Amino acid sequence: MTSLLTNGTALAVLQNINQVQRDLETTQERISSGMRVKSAADNAAYWSIATTMRSDNASLSAVKDALGVGSATLDVASGALNSTVDLVGQIKTKLVAAREPGLDRAKVQAEIAQLQATLKDIAGSASFIGENWLSQDSAAPAYNATKTIVASFNRTTTSVSVGTIDIDSSNMKLFDANDQSGIVDRDRTINATTVALATMDISGLSDSSADLQTLDDYISIADAALGDVASAASSIGSARRRVSMQQDFVNTLMDSITTGIGQLVDADMTRESTRLQALQAQQQLAIQSLSIANSSSQQILKLFGG
Repeated sequence: MTSLLTNGTALAVLQNINQVQRDLETTQERISSGMRVKSAADNAAYWSIATTMRSDNASLSAVKDALGVGSATLDVASGALNSTVDLVGQIKTKLVAAREPGLDRAKVQAEIAQLQATLKDIAGSASFIGENWLSQDSAAPAYNATKTIVASFNRTTTSVSVGTIDIDSSNMKLFDANDQSGIVDRDRTINATTVALATMDISGLSDSSADLQTLDDYISIADAALGDVASAASSIGSARRRVSMQQDFVNTLMDSITTGIGQLVDADMTRESTRLQALQAQQQLAIQSLSIANSSSQQILKLFGG
């Protein structure tokens, strides 16, 4: 039936134009933002998952920074221990040289004293952002022999947690202001001789058999301290390697999460550009169809034209 009041064809075409316009606006928004899920209204499930993943990635970024700080702290301690190995080795060498009968041991002691002072200076300066693992005070209120480095952010279906790398510093400290239990300031006993590497003094030793035995004991004590320093340096090196591997893993994990987020919410630009062209063509054709549908009223007038 042809009606002058109701043009059903035009109304149907108009609905189609409105739908094409909405689709066109959606596609243009995706192209301009680069995202197909920009808010919860676009896809509530994907938006929620992506939001959580972005939050986790931000937490992993903080973990990455913490690992960087931990790595720097370990580097400082490692450098100081490497220098300590060299200094303790020099002390041992001078003690061996002092074993020569008739040598002026007071002059050798002056050199050893300089090395002992340097050991203390190195340990005291091996600090990074307030953390010093080589010169400690076990009586301090906040003291904890176990040093921790934030290493991971973990999520399960019900909870989140932070993982750490724990390092026991009790066997790598060189000085302890509280009880002198460090590698360098700790009393060691060899035979009947008890002395710390930091305080041994050979200036008063003579060539008597008893004093020469004491000097031999000093050499053994220096050698034992050297072994402990080397062991501490090895522990630091192992921890540094572990931190480095964790840094690589965190970087890879962050990249994977970023890729996963993109799979959920990023727009396929090739597909969207193709869809844009198709919608623009549909819009043009729909407008032409509306024009044709509206012309039916003019045809009615011709029926009464005589």
